[in-house]
Amino acid sequence: MDWPQAAVLLLGGIVVLMALGVPVAFAFLTINIVGVLVFMGGMAGIDQLVDNASGTVTTFTLVPVPLFMIMGELFFHTGLAMRVFDALDKCLGGVRGRLSYLTVGGGTLFATLSGSSMANTAMLGSLMTPEMLKRGYKKHMIMGPILATGGLAMIIPPSTLAVLLGSLARIDVGALLIAGIVPGLILAVLYVVTIRILIARDPDAAPGYATERASLSEIIRAFAVNVLPMGLIVFSVIGLILLGWATPTESAAFGVLSVVVLAICYRALTWDAIVKSLTESLAVTAMMFLIILGSSTFSQVLAFSGATSGLLSWATSFDVGPHVMLFAMLLTLIVLGMFMDQLSMMMLTLPIFMPLIQSLGLDPIWFGVVMLLALELSLATPPFGMLLFLMVGVGPPGTTLGEVARAAAPYIACTLLLILLLVLVPEIALFLPNLMN
Repeated sequence: MDWPQAAVLLLGGIVVLMALGVPVAFAFLTINIVGVLVFMGGMAGIDQLVDNASGTVTTFTLVPVPLFMIMGELFFHTGLAMRVFDALDKCLGGVRGRLSYLTVGGGTLFATLSGSSMANTAMLGSLMTPEMLKRGYKKHMIMGPILATGGLAMIIPPSTLAVLLGSLARIDVGALLIAGIVPGLILAVLYVVTIRILIARDPDAAPGYATERASLSEIIRAFAVNVLPMGLIVFSVIGLILLGWATPTESAAFGVLSVVVLAICYRALTWDAIVKSLTESLAVTAMMFLIILGSSTFSQVLAFSGATSGLLSWATSFDVGPHVMLFAMLLTLIVLGMFMDQLSMMMLTLPIFMPLIQSLGLDPIWFGVVMLLALELSLATPPFGMLLFLMVGVGPPGTTLGEVARAAAPYIACTLLLILLLVLVPEIALFLPNLMN
């Protein structure tokens, strides 16, 4: 079988099964079995598939995934998140659009402490939407900042998707996590600028209202008691990696320990919070690992069939520069993001993209950050961006998918602008990893 036929069979089969509603893990598993029977000699290939799959999900580099999930869930269920939010609220006073700015500030900090875009968006939506509605904010000023800031958890460490990307693409996980810090903060600043522009164009979108201004001593006390201690978590997750004192796995464990210690100090660590955190972490982690199990041998089957080398030769045969090829890869991710979830996209494209990146001589850590931004972008692209549906559920009553998509548009433009900046100035992402070295 020629490589184009093999590529159509394997890649096309995955897409068709997903379009039919087959769960992602079972779609990959089905195509893997078909590929093994066709290209790897029948039952002997099945034995090899089982050995490879079990080896992939038991790799040590995936340990941070459940640990980061537990850390984020404990942070929310123990009420530490609310303490941070209340303290930041006092610091802003009566600024016009205060709640939109608070969403970006609080959501960025939560992203640093949770690692889950879905959890970040759900928490911000349920917390901020009722208050913004009460204050007369227009829908797009409610949903846009929540949707945009929720997605920051995908790039700012601790990002579970970054751990998976680094593990599966054989990129230094610690360097990839650290590389997302500066781009993530720049993106948050772009969101603030966007909010300011939107308010300037339509002041009624975020009405001003009188609020009791906290005294300087109250602000300092709230910040010192409820925000500064969270620096322990940030240092445990980011600082230890940046200083080279811990691996991503060890820093994830220290992150969980930091949340537990702070929850005990605030007398917020209840049995109910522990059970909820472990249950929800187990459910999400099991789903991720099941998808990894189903897709772990897909790249091997793809390579064995000749599809990978054929696609690579075909892609590099065009007389175009690396940036044009990068644009084609990003466009592919954006289009796929309209119909697939992020983990599935990553599993489907990594076997093709990583060899291509190496052949083009591009830095894999830099590309990892760009790919994470493209995956974050796909969370908010219609018709099937996951955060769009989540926002419909936690947004103002009567919200439609079209309204959410329109509210997300200015912030999608911010992400595209950041990707352009990273292409023009790669050091934005590579500065901290180089500093580590």
